[in-house]
Amino acid sequence: MTETPNPLHVELPTDMELVLKVIPMPADCNANGDIFGGWVMAQVDLAGSVLPARRAQGRIATVAVNEFIFKQPVRIGDLLSFFAKITRVGRTSISVKVEVFAERIRSQGCHIKVTEASLTYVAIDDNGQPRVVDAAPEF
Repeated sequence: MTETPNPLHVELPTDMELVLKVIPMPADCNANGDIFGGWVMAQVDLAGSVLPARRAQGRIATVAVNEFIFKQPVRIGDLLSFFAKITRVGRTSISVKVEVFAERIRSQGCHIKVTEASLTYVAIDDNGQPRVVDAAPEF
């Protein structure tokens, strides 16, 4: 008997960079047994900051969460892969898209998209004031 493919399983993005992998633990769980949305949001913010920090070559701060969509629940033991790409570089700000994929503990090698988000970071100086992001090659 052949197993019916799960329509939620997707290929991982090839146009984005893998910036973080993490496994949620029982302490990150809500009363329903799923992982807190706030925990996922914090991980997305960490993952989202990797490319802007590299691009800005210095301190950055999160200034906006432009969009955040929870597509599927995250479960204890899922291996989460966070992919990011810069979508816009402004004078002092950098916008990023983050997509999160879960590899369920019982279906290794199969990925489902659990979250996607768009965030904006601003480059800051040592006093916490916005600073100009130096010109660099296209992203």
